[in-house]
Amino acid sequence: MDATGTLDEALDRLHRSGPERLGRLTNHAPMAAEALVARGQAGAVHRWLDLYAPKLEEFPSPVEPVTAADWRAALGDPRRAADWIRHFERELAERPWREVLAQWWPRLLPGMYGGSTHPVIRVGHAVRTLLTGELTAPRLAELAHGLGYWAARHRPIGPLDTLPDALPDAQPGMARAAVALDAVEPIAVREGGFPDRLGRVTGLPVWAAEVTDPGEASQLLAELVRAATHRYATHGHGEETMLVHAATAPNAVLRTLPALPSSLWAPSLRAAWTASAAVTAMYAPDAPVAYAPPGGCTPEEVVERALAHGDEHVIKLTDTALDVGDEQALAAALRAVELSEPLH
Repeated sequence: MDATGTLDEALDRLHRSGPERLGRLTNHAPMAAEALVARGQAGAVHRWLDLYAPKLEEFPSPVEPVTAADWRAALGDPRRAADWIRHFERELAERPWREVLAQWWPRLLPGMYGGSTHPVIRVGHAVRTLLTGELTAPRLAELAHGLGYWAARHRPIGPLDTLPDALPDAQPGMARAAVALDAVEPIAVREGGFPDRLGRVTGLPVWAAEVTDPGEASQLLAELVRAATHRYATHGHGEETMLVHAATAPNAVLRTLPALPSSLWAPSLRAAWTASAAVTAMYAPDAPVAYAPPGGCTPEEVVERALAHGDEHVIKLTDTALDVGDEQALAAALRAVELSEPLH
């Protein structure tokens, strides 16, 4: 994946920083750096990090070690971020990373909504690197940082009303995922930050709830990612940054499936649907707008535009759009470039 060593250099540089800043905002640099390397832009990574560096904060101080006896008490405590990261560093030093991931994934999955879904997205980037490249110390450490951040920000969504399946006539597959997202009702009060809005999500349409076959779960998850990515082109103006996560969070789950036991794929689909639908409910605009992107852009040109723009969410949505790989997905990436504030 990266013969230059740039990604390992970048991760070593970034692991001196904490997973958040200002007590609530996510450090996106490891995710964006991985995405740039994956898309052939390794030569630009350190220049981009230099621009992003003022947003970084020092690694937080530890409180007390997380142990096998008390980990449940530490779950969801952001003050314990350093403790959790160190815990996973120890775990990954003692056991194969897939084994650690398989043990902790079902423990963490119910709380993937904390940290505005960024922890699971960071894990997804780390897993892609481990699956496609060399197993190196910085890449294992990045998985520890991602899992530790997830554990520290672990937050389940509140109880949801079981809304009737409003899609009895929809076709299975991609069309059904798109219709399901269209059926999401916006929350009544759309103000405040992600945690406040998440608490107001009380019901979501039923979608793919009965799926148990791992292969079908993987297929439907890919279709959800495609539908959410496409939807950004016409709905991203509702909130240009937060609506990115309706696509990137389920795509992080999709990227992780090959490293997980197949028995975890269907539960992962359900959690990813809840995340994508909840973000849609929290930030969707009152109405879509038509969007006609500039024609003739190749995937490589779209990546270059995202890099020139510099915003971390634009880079990550572009990365997901290239996974989807069609013209409408590239249009969504270009729409993000238009809507978002550039990195200065």
